[in-house]
Amino acid sequence: MSRIVIIGGGPAGYEAALVAAQLDADVTVVEADGAGGACVLHDCVPSKTFIASSDVVTGYRDTDEFGIHSDGLEAITVDAPAVYSRVKRLALAQSGDIHAKLIKAGVTLIRGTARLGEDTLGHTHRVRVRPEDGDAEYAVDASTVLIATGATPRRLPTALPDGERILTWRQVYDLPKLPEHLIVIGSGVTGAEFASSYLAMGVPVTLVSSRDRVMPHEDADAAMAIERVFRARGMTILNNSRADVVKRVGDSVEVTLSDGRVVTGSHALMAVGSIPNTADLGLTEYGVNVAPGGYVAVDRVSRTNVPGIYAAGDCTGVLPLASVAAMQGRIAMWHALGEAVAPLRLRTVAANVFTDPELATVGVSQADVDSGKTPARQVMLPLAGNARAKMAGLDDGFIKLFCRPASGIVVGGVVVSPRASELIMPLTMAVENHMTVDQLAHTITIYPSLSGSIAEAARQLMLHDVE
Repeated sequence: MSRIVIIGGGPAGYEAALVAAQLDADVTVVEADGAGGACVLHDCVPSKTFIASSDVVTGYRDTDEFGIHSDGLEAITVDAPAVYSRVKRLALAQSGDIHAKLIKAGVTLIRGTARLGEDTLGHTHRVRVRPEDGDAEYAVDASTVLIATGATPRRLPTALPDGERILTWRQVYDLPKLPEHLIVIGSGVTGAEFASSYLAMGVPVTLVSSRDRVMPHEDADAAMAIERVFRARGMTILNNSRADVVKRVGDSVEVTLSDGRVVTGSHALMAVGSIPNTADLGLTEYGVNVAPGGYVAVDRVSRTNVPGIYAAGDCTGVLPLASVAAMQGRIAMWHALGEAVAPLRLRTVAANVFTDPELATVGVSQADVDSGKTPARQVMLPLAGNARAKMAGLDDGFIKLFCRPASGIVVGGVVVSPRASELIMPLTMAVENHMTVDQLAHTITIYPSLSGSIAEAARQLMLHDVE
């Protein structure tokens, strides 16, 4: 029987463990925080639960046009401790569900930390395990080791979080009340999501962006559309601004920008990226290649340069999505245990930003098309013309579709809309299965529905073939 040791119990680790157990391997998972890892307990699950609370508040916005009269957002009160308590409760519940699933599958779970020890005999790898309960460190030998240790919020020396006024995104859930004025440093996905949700809850938000638009790595049309919504709802966005120093002054914070301006608020949220948790794993000593920034170098089947040592998830820097981490972990186990497996294909991975409205993408990007890297025809269809969107009062958002110039095969798409994370699914299936715009166009959709705009966009691309 193959023996597998997995260091890290997040999506990469626990999904890998389930696959390995299903293939009759002896599986041990070593995790410091609990089943599900930081993703479930501190990052993805908590943040999306928090955003769900903000969505409830958003439902009370602009109701007069529907003939529903109320006192508006001013009449809404947000019980921050109750919101944060629900966030933590659901995270623990999800972790408990994963724990139970792993135990049922026959996986051994160890609460603690681990590192690579020494190569023993042949293809056996020795892992040094240090239990959390204080027991002495001991060794476990395995034929395959998966590194799945995730990443941690980056901390800047000039803006060290104190957990009270200067915060990482993992610390906001311990606040006794909502901030009076939140300054978010960093306008990537994490910064934009928290800025959007706190703004929805009635908190004045200032977003400090070092680039000329929010979410600079996302589709430019989509990012600018969401930035327009942010500004229209009262968010202050400081583009081309870099925070040099963040310091606490009594019950407030001062953010000094690189041009000398000072922004004052009650709290600052640091959303300046993550660093991989690879420093204490003994990787370099073991001969595992570590890329700049501390990321574990892997190929498309999650192998490192050392036979029998695999890595998956945020510690690899491949694509920081829970869905990608999980697939990397599964691929690693399928490969290690001799199953047929297809290498990871990032072109078919859908991603979503949980702002309001949401932003979802799949396949080739606008930048790829504009640069000539990927020849494609495209259409961008505003949702404002969609019947269901009109009924729901949705003025912002669009569907963008890319296809091959000659064959019409769908190669990418962008959706800006409420629940874009759901609407991107048909486009993802089209990209994954090499469907054409003709096939999308001939698919009968519900009327009225937002998804009808996907078929309409495909019909508009079909017209080009006739011209």
